[in-house]
Amino acid sequence: MMLLNQIVWNVDPEIFSLGPLSVRYYGVLWAMSFLLGYMLFERIVKKESLPEGYLDSLTIYVAIGTIVGARLGHCLFYEPAYYLSNPIEIFKIWRGGLASHGAAIGIITALYLFSKKTKRPPIYIMDRVVITVALAGFLIRMGNLMNSEIYGIQTDLPWGFKFVRDYPVGTPVELIPAMHPTQIYEALAYLAGFIILYQIYKKSDAKPRPGLLFGVFMVITFGARILVEFIKQPQVGFEVDMTLNMGQWLSIPLVITGLVFIYNAYKKKG
Repeated sequence: MMLLNQIVWNVDPEIFSLGPLSVRYYGVLWAMSFLLGYMLFERIVKKESLPEGYLDSLTIYVAIGTIVGARLGHCLFYEPAYYLSNPIEIFKIWRGGLASHGAAIGIITALYLFSKKTKRPPIYIMDRVVITVALAGFLIRMGNLMNSEIYGIQTDLPWGFKFVRDYPVGTPVELIPAMHPTQIYEALAYLAGFIILYQIYKKSDAKPRPGLLFGVFMVITFGARILVEFIKQPQVGFEVDMTLNMGQWLSIPLVITGLVFIYNAYKKKG
Protein backbone atom coordinates (compact mmCIF):
# COMPACT_ATOMS: atom_id res chain seq x y z
CA MET A 1 0.00 0.00 0.00
CA MET A 2 1.32 3.43 -0.96
CA LEU A 3 0.96 6.55 1.19
CA LEU A 4 2.47 9.96 0.37
CA ASN A 5 4.61 8.23 -2.29
CA GLN A 6 6.19 6.01 0.36
CA ILE A 7 5.64 2.37 1.21
CA VAL A 8 3.73 1.28 4.30
CA TRP A 9 5.23 -2.04 5.41
CA ASN A 10 3.17 -4.02 7.90
CA VAL A 11 3.77 -7.65 6.93
CA ASP A 12 3.28 -10.26 9.66
CA PRO A 13 6.60 -12.18 9.83
CA GLU A 14 4.69 -15.32 10.80
CA ILE A 15 3.10 -17.24 7.94
CA PHE A 16 1.13 -19.59 10.19
CA SER A 17 1.41 -21.49 13.45
CA LEU A 18 0.43 -24.94 14.64
CA GLY A 19 0.38 -24.94 18.42
CA PRO A 20 3.90 -24.05 19.61
CA LEU A 21 5.29 -24.39 16.07
CA SER A 22 5.61 -21.10 14.22
CA VAL A 23 6.49 -20.93 10.53
CA ARG A 24 8.01 -17.57 9.59
CA TYR A 25 9.06 -16.06 6.29
CA TYR A 26 12.62 -15.70 7.54
CA GLY A 27 12.93 -19.41 8.28
CA VAL A 28 11.35 -20.37 4.97
CA LEU A 29 13.74 -18.12 3.05
CA TRP A 30 16.70 -19.58 4.97
CA ALA A 31 15.53 -23.06 4.00
CA MET A 32 15.06 -21.96 0.40
CA SER A 33 18.64 -20.67 0.33
CA PHE A 34 19.91 -24.16 1.13
CA LEU A 35 17.47 -25.88 -1.23
CA LEU A 36 18.22 -23.64 -4.22
CA GLY A 37 21.93 -23.76 -3.41
CA TYR A 38 21.78 -27.55 -3.39
CA MET A 39 19.97 -27.63 -6.74
CA LEU A 40 22.44 -25.17 -8.29
CA PHE A 41 25.49 -27.01 -7.01
CA GLU A 42 23.99 -30.27 -8.26
CA ARG A 43 24.36 -28.87 -11.77
CA ILE A 44 27.99 -28.06 -11.06
CA VAL A 45 28.59 -31.59 -9.74
CA LYS A 46 27.14 -33.12 -12.91
CA LYS A 47 29.00 -30.77 -15.23
CA GLU A 48 32.35 -31.45 -13.59
CA SER A 49 31.68 -35.16 -12.93
CA LEU A 50 32.42 -34.91 -9.23
CA PRO A 51 32.25 -38.13 -7.17
CA GLU A 52 28.98 -39.56 -5.85
CA GLY A 53 28.10 -38.25 -2.40
CA TYR A 54 30.25 -35.15 -2.89
CA LEU A 55 27.33 -32.73 -2.78
CA ASP A 56 25.62 -34.30 0.24
CA SER A 57 28.81 -34.11 2.31
CA LEU A 58 29.48 -30.56 1.15
CA THR A 59 25.94 -29.47 2.08
CA ILE A 60 26.39 -30.74 5.65
CA TYR A 61 29.73 -28.93 6.03
CA VAL A 62 28.35 -25.66 4.63
CA ALA A 63 25.15 -25.81 6.70
CA ILE A 64 27.04 -26.35 9.95
CA GLY A 65 29.68 -23.75 9.07
CA THR A 66 27.02 -21.17 8.18
CA ILE A 67 24.87 -21.56 11.29
CA VAL A 68 27.71 -21.92 13.79
CA GLY A 69 29.75 -19.12 12.22
CA ALA A 70 26.81 -16.72 11.90
CA ARG A 71 25.74 -17.28 15.49
CA LEU A 72 29.22 -17.00 17.01
CA GLY A 73 29.91 -13.98 14.82
CA HIS A 74 26.93 -12.12 16.24
CA CYS A 75 27.71 -13.11 19.83
CA LEU A 76 31.42 -12.27 19.70
CA PHE A 77 31.46 -9.29 17.33
CA TYR A 78 28.37 -7.41 18.49
CA GLU A 79 27.52 -8.43 22.07
CA PRO A 80 30.58 -10.20 23.52
CA ALA A 81 30.13 -8.96 27.10
CA TYR A 82 26.57 -10.27 27.34
CA TYR A 83 27.16 -13.66 25.73
CA LEU A 84 30.44 -14.35 27.51
CA SER A 85 28.63 -13.64 30.78
CA ASN A 86 25.66 -15.78 29.70
CA PRO A 87 27.19 -18.51 27.50
CA ILE A 88 24.05 -20.64 27.52
CA GLU A 89 22.32 -17.85 25.55
CA ILE A 90 24.65 -18.54 22.62
CA PHE A 91 22.72 -21.76 21.94
CA LYS A 92 19.32 -20.01 21.84
CA ILE A 93 19.56 -19.31 18.14
CA TRP A 94 15.77 -19.14 17.75
CA ARG A 95 15.83 -15.78 19.54
CA GLY A 96 17.71 -14.25 16.61
CA GLY A 97 21.19 -12.87 16.22
CA LEU A 98 23.15 -13.99 13.15
CA ALA A 99 26.07 -12.13 11.56
CA SER A 100 27.02 -12.43 7.90
CA HIS A 101 30.71 -11.87 8.67
CA GLY A 102 30.62 -14.78 11.09
CA ALA A 103 28.86 -16.87 8.46
CA ALA A 104 31.63 -16.04 5.96
CA ILE A 105 34.32 -17.15 8.40
CA GLY A 106 32.34 -20.27 9.28
CA ILE A 107 31.83 -21.24 5.64
CA ILE A 108 35.49 -20.69 4.74
CA THR A 109 36.56 -22.81 7.72
CA ALA A 110 34.10 -25.56 6.79
CA LEU A 111 35.25 -25.55 3.16
CA TYR A 112 38.88 -25.76 4.22
CA LEU A 113 38.10 -28.84 6.33
CA PHE A 114 36.04 -30.29 3.48
CA SER A 115 38.90 -29.78 1.03
CA LYS A 116 41.17 -31.77 3.32
CA LYS A 117 38.68 -34.61 3.32
CA THR A 118 38.17 -34.61 -0.47
CA LYS A 119 41.84 -33.85 -1.29
CA ARG A 120 41.00 -30.94 -3.58
CA PRO A 121 42.49 -27.44 -3.25
CA PRO A 122 40.40 -25.25 -0.92
CA ILE A 123 40.09 -22.54 -3.56
CA TYR A 124 38.53 -25.00 -6.02
CA ILE A 125 35.62 -25.54 -3.66
CA MET A 126 35.38 -21.91 -2.54
CA ASP A 127 35.18 -20.66 -6.12
CA ARG A 128 32.09 -22.75 -6.71
CA VAL A 129 30.34 -22.49 -3.37
CA VAL A 130 30.36 -18.67 -3.39
CA ILE A 131 27.96 -18.76 -6.35
CA THR A 132 25.35 -20.39 -4.15
CA VAL A 133 26.26 -18.24 -1.13
CA ALA A 134 25.57 -15.05 -3.09
CA LEU A 135 22.10 -16.35 -3.93
CA ALA A 136 21.56 -17.29 -0.28
CA GLY A 137 22.54 -13.77 0.76
CA PHE A 138 19.78 -12.37 -1.44
CA LEU A 139 17.15 -14.64 0.12
CA ILE A 140 18.27 -14.04 3.70
CA ARG A 141 18.17 -10.26 3.31
CA MET A 142 14.63 -10.59 1.95
CA GLY A 143 13.89 -12.54 5.11
CA ASN A 144 15.18 -9.56 7.12
CA LEU A 145 12.72 -7.39 5.20
CA MET A 146 9.85 -9.71 6.13
CA ASN A 147 10.95 -9.38 9.77
CA SER A 148 11.03 -5.55 9.50
CA GLU A 149 14.59 -5.54 10.84
CA ILE A 150 18.06 -4.06 10.12
CA TYR A 151 16.64 -1.21 8.08
CA GLY A 152 18.23 2.16 7.45
CA ILE A 153 18.00 5.72 8.63
CA GLN A 154 15.16 8.11 7.84
CA THR A 155 14.67 9.19 4.23
CA ASP A 156 12.37 11.37 2.15
CA LEU A 157 12.92 9.27 -0.96
CA PRO A 158 9.71 7.90 -2.54
CA TRP A 159 10.77 4.29 -1.94
CA GLY A 160 11.26 4.78 1.79
CA PHE A 161 9.54 2.15 3.95
CA LYS A 162 7.35 2.88 6.97
CA PHE A 163 7.97 -0.13 9.22
CA VAL A 164 4.66 -0.11 11.07
CA ARG A 165 5.35 -3.18 13.24
CA ASP A 166 8.10 -1.36 15.13
CA TYR A 167 5.57 1.11 16.57
CA PRO A 168 2.76 0.68 19.11
CA VAL A 169 -0.51 -0.59 17.68
CA GLY A 170 -2.70 2.30 16.63
CA THR A 171 0.14 4.71 15.84
CA PRO A 172 -1.05 6.91 12.92
CA VAL A 173 0.86 5.98 9.80
CA GLU A 174 1.57 9.63 9.03
CA LEU A 175 3.59 9.83 12.28
CA ILE A 176 5.81 6.90 11.34
CA PRO A 177 8.99 8.05 9.56
CA ALA A 178 10.05 6.39 6.31
CA MET A 179 13.36 4.55 6.43
CA HIS A 180 15.84 3.34 3.83
CA PRO A 181 14.99 -0.31 3.02
CA THR A 182 18.63 -1.33 3.35
CA GLN A 183 17.62 -4.99 3.35
CA ILE A 184 16.52 -4.55 -0.27
CA TYR A 185 19.66 -2.61 -1.20
CA GLU A 186 21.87 -5.42 0.09
CA ALA A 187 19.62 -8.11 -1.40
CA LEU A 188 19.88 -6.56 -4.88
CA ALA A 189 23.67 -6.29 -4.56
CA TYR A 190 23.91 -9.97 -3.64
CA LEU A 191 21.57 -10.95 -6.46
CA ALA A 192 23.73 -8.99 -8.91
CA GLY A 193 26.78 -10.73 -7.46
CA PHE A 194 25.15 -14.12 -8.02
CA ILE A 195 24.38 -13.31 -11.66
CA ILE A 196 27.94 -12.05 -12.29
CA LEU A 197 29.56 -15.06 -10.63
CA TYR A 198 27.39 -17.56 -12.48
CA GLN A 199 28.07 -15.87 -15.82
CA ILE A 200 31.83 -15.95 -15.19
CA TYR A 201 31.58 -19.64 -14.34
CA LYS A 202 29.53 -20.44 -17.45
CA LYS A 203 31.70 -18.42 -19.84
CA SER A 204 34.83 -20.12 -18.52
CA ASP A 205 33.27 -23.50 -19.39
CA ALA A 206 33.38 -24.48 -15.72
CA LYS A 207 37.11 -23.72 -15.55
CA PRO A 208 37.38 -20.25 -13.95
CA ARG A 209 40.77 -18.89 -13.00
CA PRO A 210 41.53 -20.24 -9.51
CA GLY A 211 40.50 -17.68 -6.91
CA LEU A 212 38.70 -15.37 -9.33
CA LEU A 213 35.13 -16.21 -8.30
CA PHE A 214 36.01 -16.14 -4.62
CA GLY A 215 37.69 -12.74 -5.04
CA VAL A 216 34.81 -11.24 -7.00
CA PHE A 217 32.35 -12.53 -4.41
CA MET A 218 34.27 -10.95 -1.54
CA VAL A 219 34.58 -7.58 -3.28
CA ILE A 220 30.92 -7.36 -4.34
CA THR A 221 29.40 -8.75 -1.15
CA PHE A 222 31.43 -6.88 1.42
CA GLY A 223 31.98 -3.81 -0.73
CA ALA A 224 28.19 -3.45 -0.88
CA ARG A 225 28.02 -4.01 2.87
CA ILE A 226 30.48 -1.15 3.51
CA LEU A 227 28.44 1.25 1.39
CA VAL A 228 25.01 0.28 2.73
CA GLU A 229 26.18 0.52 6.34
CA PHE A 230 26.52 4.30 5.94
CA ILE A 231 22.73 4.59 5.82
CA LYS A 232 21.86 1.68 8.13
CA GLN A 233 20.85 2.15 11.74
CA PRO A 234 23.35 0.92 14.35
CA GLN A 235 22.72 -2.69 15.32
CA VAL A 236 24.16 -2.29 18.82
CA GLY A 237 24.64 0.66 21.15
CA PHE A 238 28.42 0.97 20.93
CA GLU A 239 28.22 1.68 17.19
CA VAL A 240 26.43 5.01 17.65
CA ASP A 241 29.60 7.11 18.03
CA MET A 242 31.75 5.12 15.57
CA THR A 243 32.84 6.72 12.29
CA LEU A 244 32.78 3.27 10.71
CA ASN A 245 30.60 0.68 12.40
CA MET A 246 31.49 -2.90 13.26
CA GLY A 247 30.08 -4.25 9.99
CA GLN A 248 32.29 -1.91 7.98
CA TRP A 249 35.45 -2.63 9.96
CA LEU A 250 34.87 -6.35 9.51
CA SER A 251 34.17 -5.89 5.78
CA ILE A 252 37.32 -3.91 4.91
CA PRO A 253 39.83 -6.80 5.30
CA LEU A 254 37.46 -9.10 3.42
CA VAL A 255 37.30 -6.70 0.45
CA ILE A 256 41.11 -6.41 0.48
CA THR A 257 41.33 -10.20 0.55
CA GLY A 258 39.04 -10.36 -2.46
CA LEU A 259 41.16 -7.87 -4.40
CA VAL A 260 44.28 -9.92 -3.66
CA PHE A 261 42.60 -13.09 -4.96
CA ILE A 262 41.47 -11.32 -8.15
CA TYR A 263 44.97 -9.94 -8.70
CA ASN A 264 46.56 -13.33 -8.19
CA ALA A 265 44.01 -15.00 -10.49
CA TYR A 266 44.98 -12.72 -13.39
CA LYS A 267 48.66 -12.67 -12.50
CA LYS A 268 48.96 -16.34 -13.42
CA LYS A 269 49.12 -17.18 -17.11
CA GLY A 270 46.38 -19.18 -18.80
